[in-house]
Amino acid sequence: MGIMKKLSGFKLFDSHFHIIDKGFPLVANQGYLPNNFSAIDYQVRTKDYDIAGGAIVSGSFQAFDQNSLLSALKVLGPTFVGVTQLPTTVTDEKLISLNNAGVRAVRFNLKRGGSAGIEGLEDFAKRVYETVGWHTELYVDSTDLPELHNTLISLPSVCIDHLGLSEAGFSSLLSLVEQGVCVKATGFGRIDFAAKSAMQKIVSINPHALIFGTDLPSTRAPRAYSDIDYFTVIDALGEEIAQKVFYANAIKLYRPEKKSGY
Repeated sequence: MGIMKKLSGFKLFDSHFHIIDKGFPLVANQGYLPNNFSAIDYQVRTKDYDIAGGAIVSGSFQAFDQNSLLSALKVLGPTFVGVTQLPTTVTDEKLISLNNAGVRAVRFNLKRGGSAGIEGLEDFAKRVYETVGWHTELYVDSTDLPELHNTLISLPSVCIDHLGLSEAGFSSLLSLVEQGVCVKATGFGRIDFAAKSAMQKIVSINPHALIFGTDLPSTRAPRAYSDIDYFTVIDALGEEIAQKVFYANAIKLYRPEKKSGY
């Protein structure tokens, strides 16, 4: 069986990737500006996968601008959702408008900046959830999680990017998984430990906590996403759990049943 047939063997909701369209404003982050990676580029790169939707994530270099994100959502279609960065001063009307456009999560980029900081995180995350039902995503080094632990477990729904990045803080990440926090199996080229054993430990605690994403185009990652990363998930978890990580777990996180009132 050829590799391309294997790539399309599992339905995939790609829970983490970036669209970079230089037709929209970009903000240099620590002197860095990414190369263009359009919605069409994404479709070409993933053509051999059985893509059943995904989450377009705003990067630090897009700051509080949603124009590029909303444009990409229109191109990729209704099975795709957005994850955006917002100031804590955003109005409820703006949240509702973004929700109607397909945004489903608010992101705090504590690693790179470009988002709201941890000040007010708890109140803002709760307001966003109550207003539009979004969960909160954090790009954070797991070594910083102990000081955030009590805040994060108080929130209604949280997901942490890239397996927490650091082996030194991995036990802190696992303690959050025990409390219902989700984790993205993304950015394997960013972490300083073995993704395979990390994923196994997470699903042993909660098989519903882990979701997979390509992290395309892997901006600033020491190693860019490879198709091998996809197969690493299957090898680590087996086909039954891998199917949940590739699709079902992400659908539950990004497409919860709407509460009445929004």
